[in-house]
Amino acid sequence: MAKHPVLKTFYNSDKWINFRLGLINERGNKCSRCKQTIAKSKDIIGHHKIELTPENVHDNMISLNPELVDLVCFDCHNKEHNRFGYSGQKKVYLVYGPPLSGKSTLVKENMQRGDIVVDMDRLYAAVTLLPEYDKPDNLLSIVRGIHNQMIDNIKTRYGKWNNAWIIGGYADKYKRDRIANDLGAEIIFCDVSKDECLRRLKVDADRQYRQQEWEGYIEKWFESYTV
Repeated sequence: MAKHPVLKTFYNSDKWINFRLGLINERGNKCSRCKQTIAKSKDIIGHHKIELTPENVHDNMISLNPELVDLVCFDCHNKEHNRFGYSGQKKVYLVYGPPLSGKSTLVKENMQRGDIVVDMDRLYAAVTLLPEYDKPDNLLSIVRGIHNQMIDNIKTRYGKWNNAWIIGGYADKYKRDRIANDLGAEIIFCDVSKDECLRRLKVDADRQYRQQEWEGYIEKWFESYTV
């Protein structure tokens, strides 16, 4: 059920009602997931593959795009949203690699709304409101404490998050494997060469005043990396 007034207005609008009925006339009255026949058209739910929000509901390429709407039954819709006793298997991903290897980009391209991301750089930015790579040393213990608490919550599967993405360098194989085993995580390696990382650094506007510092981070990662 839509929580935001703007979403409720959309789902009660003639354009959505007519759009949904048009899909039913075109596709029939079977659930696209379980393939069961749904007797009454009012029980056929139009499920958006991209969750609607107040920010995207007015974008017809999302909210009224036939390729992004499935017709499903109540049970399958509840399973999709983990409602009323349905709970999906939480997946955990450990994304590692050298600095500037594209770890955050990979996560952004693959995560879904409702996932959680654990990243020391982003945690620093969240508690300081400073630029992402400006990390005061005196706050390290605070940020690390928040990081460790989030890791503990992921380990125990505490909370109503969907999937978890843990971003880090993790150059040492022993530490990397230990964390992955503790969390039941799938390991994803951003395999980028040192030369490519250094090339990206040279054209990175966010790090233009910290070139030497980040060259050191890159060199240290490759010196420490174990397969």
